[in-house]
Amino acid sequence: MIRKIQQIKSHHRELGEKMMEAASDPKTYSKLAKEYSRLERIIQASEKLRALEDEIQGDREIIESSEDEELMELAKEELPELETKRDEYENAIRLMLLPPDPRDNRNIIVEIRAGTGGQEASLFAGDLYRMYRSFAERNNWKMDTLSSNPSDLGGFKEVIFSIAGEGVYSRMKFESGVHRVQRVPVTEASGRIHTSAATVAVLPEAEEVEVEINPDDLKIDVFRSSGPGGQSVNTTDSAVRITHIPTGLVVTCQDEKSQLKNKVQALKVLRARLYNIVLMEQEAKEAQMRRQMVSTGDRSAKIRTYNFPQGRVTDHRIKLTLYRLEEIMDGDIGELVERLRTADSEEQLASLELER
Repeated sequence: MIRKIQQIKSHHRELGEKMMEAASDPKTYSKLAKEYSRLERIIQASEKLRALEDEIQGDREIIESSEDEELMELAKEELPELETKRDEYENAIRLMLLPPDPRDNRNIIVEIRAGTGGQEASLFAGDLYRMYRSFAERNNWKMDTLSSNPSDLGGFKEVIFSIAGEGVYSRMKFESGVHRVQRVPVTEASGRIHTSAATVAVLPEAEEVEVEINPDDLKIDVFRSSGPGGQSVNTTDSAVRITHIPTGLVVTCQDEKSQLKNKVQALKVLRARLYNIVLMEQEAKEAQMRRQMVSTGDRSAKIRTYNFPQGRVTDHRIKLTLYRLEEIMDGDIGELVERLRTADSEEQLASLELER
């Protein structure tokens, strides 16, 4: 670890010089500044670790050689606490040394679809949509609805939206999978608890250079919108359906009043889906090398249960249960997000140590 920290300090100095040279280029400067800040946090943590090790060494010397009984007792009392702090810093630095996911700062496209459970599943899909919208607001992210298929009772059969902001993918990528709800549906007269589900897919946005789409591979249809959205939406052929012939992927966008805007949105979603296919193939290869505790892409896996009668939310991947269902449904999912990120980092660290 000492050699790695020395390398980081050297790279940190080089980045500082490059930032000065790139001061007139905001895009390059911003990219360098993010990496500079990440390395600075590691250096600061390593300096605190070194200070703790010096204190531990000092206490051990007092315990071994001091003739002052009172001072020895103080050192003995202080030593376990210092050693615990040292271990915590060592573990934190190991996690910080893990290579960052190059996609972590990407914007995302989220697709929520009602699963088993009929109208109740559609209502739950709407609840998840509002939960993520509130979470985005808490983080000052920008959220735009790209396409939606509302249900009769106010939920969604399907809703697709984008979220843009700092570190969006890094905090949302573990939301992909099956979300299960247990509650008494509004349509249930006898008061029986039902189990319904909705699927969530979180896709990092792809750049055009990463996913090249051949126009000849696309079948584009335009038609009249059927959902709510105002007079012009329902009376003009503004809705767009794009079929990617090689893969059979179909994307429909109709929420905008402009046919051109719907086409642009549909291509954005299609590009993200095609990019996700490549990512899933990469993750399948990585999964052969290490067991994945935190699923990042398997949308068939049940990842979380929202139990309304008990007021609890359980994430099955990390066996975490929180009795704060109301706050979580209101967008307060920060603790879930951070615990999932930590579990994933610890798993990566364990995997690296096994490979050594």
